[in-house]
Amino acid sequence: MEATGRGLFPNKPTLPAGPRKRGPLLPTAPPPPSPSSLPLDSLLLHLTAAPAPAPVPRRSHPTPTPTQSFLSPAAQALVLAVSSHPLPTLPSYLASRRDELLRSDIPSLLKALELSGRWEWALALLRWAGAEGAVDAAALEMVFRALGREGQHDAVCDLLDEMPLPPGSRLDVRAYTTVLHALSRAGRYERALELFAELRRQGVAPTLVTYNVVLDVYGRMGRSWPRIVALLEEMRAAGVEPDDFTASTVIAACCRDGLVDEAVAFFEDLKARGHTPCVVTYNALLQVFGKAGNYTEALRVLKEMEDSGCQPDAVTYNELAGTYARAGFYEEAAKCLDTMTGKGLLPNTFTYNTVMAAYGNVGKVDEALALFHRMKKSGCVPNVNTYNFILGMLGKKSRFDEMLEMLAEMSRSGCTPNRVTWNTMLAVCGKRGMEDYVTRVLKGMKSCGVELCRDTYNTLIAAYGRCGSRTNAFKMYNEMTSAGFAPCLTTYNALLNVLSRQGDWSTAQSIISKIRTKGFKPNEQSYSLLLQCYAKGGNISGIDAIEKEIYGGAVFPSWVILRTLVIANFKCRRLEGIEKAFEEIKARGYKPDLVIFNSMLSMYAKNGLYSKATEIFDSIRQSGLTPDLITYNSLMDMYAKCSESWEAEKILNQLKSSEVKPDVVSYNTVINGFCKQGLIREAQRILSEMIADGMAPCVVTYHTMVGGYASLDMFSEAREVISYMIQHNLKPMELTYRRVVDSYCKAKRFEEARDFLSVVSVTDPNFDKKVLRMLADRIEDAQFGR
Repeated sequence: MEATGRGLFPNKPTLPAGPRKRGPLLPTAPPPPSPSSLPLDSLLLHLTAAPAPAPVPRRSHPTPTPTQSFLSPAAQALVLAVSSHPLPTLPSYLASRRDELLRSDIPSLLKALELSGRWEWALALLRWAGAEGAVDAAALEMVFRALGREGQHDAVCDLLDEMPLPPGSRLDVRAYTTVLHALSRAGRYERALELFAELRRQGVAPTLVTYNVVLDVYGRMGRSWPRIVALLEEMRAAGVEPDDFTASTVIAACCRDGLVDEAVAFFEDLKARGHTPCVVTYNALLQVFGKAGNYTEALRVLKEMEDSGCQPDAVTYNELAGTYARAGFYEEAAKCLDTMTGKGLLPNTFTYNTVMAAYGNVGKVDEALALFHRMKKSGCVPNVNTYNFILGMLGKKSRFDEMLEMLAEMSRSGCTPNRVTWNTMLAVCGKRGMEDYVTRVLKGMKSCGVELCRDTYNTLIAAYGRCGSRTNAFKMYNEMTSAGFAPCLTTYNALLNVLSRQGDWSTAQSIISKIRTKGFKPNEQSYSLLLQCYAKGGNISGIDAIEKEIYGGAVFPSWVILRTLVIANFKCRRLEGIEKAFEEIKARGYKPDLVIFNSMLSMYAKNGLYSKATEIFDSIRQSGLTPDLITYNSLMDMYAKCSESWEAEKILNQLKSSEVKPDVVSYNTVINGFCKQGLIREAQRILSEMIADGMAPCVVTYHTMVGGYASLDMFSEAREVISYMIQHNLKPMELTYRRVVDSYCKAKRFEEARDFLSVVSVTDPNFDKKVLRMLADRIEDAQFGR
């Protein structure tokens, strides 16, 4: 142990003297990121000044010639006159020829207009005839089919609302099916089901296409598996056998609701009935496993597909890349691009977007940007989703200048920001905890006429949750339901995200129960967020319960869930739990990321398992990952705890000359290590270097120095540091005072201990009287052995 006393320590930093003024030792923490660092006004300007969508060029239609054999010469001339008239003034023109039109066969005129490609004229004629009471079911059927072929789903829905069927009439099954499809695409699911019920009441026999459309309606609605099963049974009872579209539609419905077991059972039943799955069906099943994070089963589906002679297509590899991305295998996702090219398949925008998202998931933004440039160089044009991916990744890394550049490029390319772009901005502001900015973006969104959808509400719930505003998050949930949007699994997960930040596991459990009662199945994100709730709230039994479900096979152990299990056990300091989760990750072939490795390293360091900690550090290098500041701080902490502070200092010096710069924790760790070894001179030297390097000491730094001085009976130095802390309103902790008092008692200097308390009770305005009594009692107990 070093000698003690004043004047013996040439490296001792001199505390600032003079008036109470912030000097070089003032432990000011680095200022938090200022909201002004996010150029929100510029970003909003780019969004609101984005070019309007370029008008879709009207398809040129040949001038109709009166050669329709089903029309009389007079009717042919009438069709030619109507189709040649400009649309804006067509209603008045039709009114001028009212008598002639009403004497004609309206359905035949509509058919002629539709055949000549003039569906808009046909629609205008139908509406005029409807106002004249001259529309029958045949006329409606004609126009419904024409609009369906043109993909004019909104127009079909509007027409259905405008012109209900005349009493006693009915459409044919093709027209009914067209309207059902349009209603499905417009999201009017309940109206579609009402129409389907009406179709059956009218005695119209649904075709295979009709059944497929209704199955799609159920799938899009969600929580409809029992109704899907019942409709499949009705199909077979009617002698209508499912086809490839039926299979892919049903499996896609399972995918939306996370019904993995149901999807597999349906797929196997199809094969047992003699159905040979096609590439579309296999792709749908591949997506089910990919979305569930079960890449091993996804690979099994791919192998079965190839073994059966069904050749994978571009969609297959897109789904495979997405599966790898969700499992954290970004390199494997990127290899899908080369595999596709080698098989003669051209990667499309969706492929590139998927791989970029894989890079983004692991924070490799530069690699994603490099792929973005490769994408453009290959001739593949980025779409709005591409730009949204890039903007989101740049926002997460606070690379706002590049976000502005990307928005400018988006504008130059004529790509108009959509609702997702705005949602991305909401998410960026939420991630940075800027509640006011979230509200500003929301106002900007509304001012631009962007309608809020369920996804926007989900984003708002998550964004306000990240800002710590549980009130606003649940307010958005209530607004969402009031607006008529039914909560989906993403909504409930967003609410769980809010609760996980507060550790409110009791409410989180009620959300999980609600998910199940609403017909959903909790997915990997649901379980991950529930684990976070338990960890934050210190509910060990809750973590145990989920572990039993995972290891018992009730919950699939995806990479996301196991990763969260590692983190949850780390936060609760459960060595056995974290080791079991880590072994499961390796056993399943998952690649641990840096967060997992850092958690393991820190856990081993805190438990004195230094050889295991060193193994983890070596594994980081072997895995091709680059250690970050958390890694090095954990390693320094390990060396400091095992009395190898010189090794900790070596790492600190390496950090100073590297791209990963040390923070206040790095310096504090080394100072603490030297103090615990009684090497106060070295601790003083590191403190001097810390100040010289421009790193402001914090309360913990000074607390550590006080403890170091007190342990060596250097009480005048300890009191000098405390005096400095009080002068600069740094609020010494109760533990700071206790360490000094305990050291005085250990040295049998009880009166000096009482004098110390007497002085600080006067000089420290924040000194708690309860703490004073507790410390005074501590001195009495030590002196008189009570």
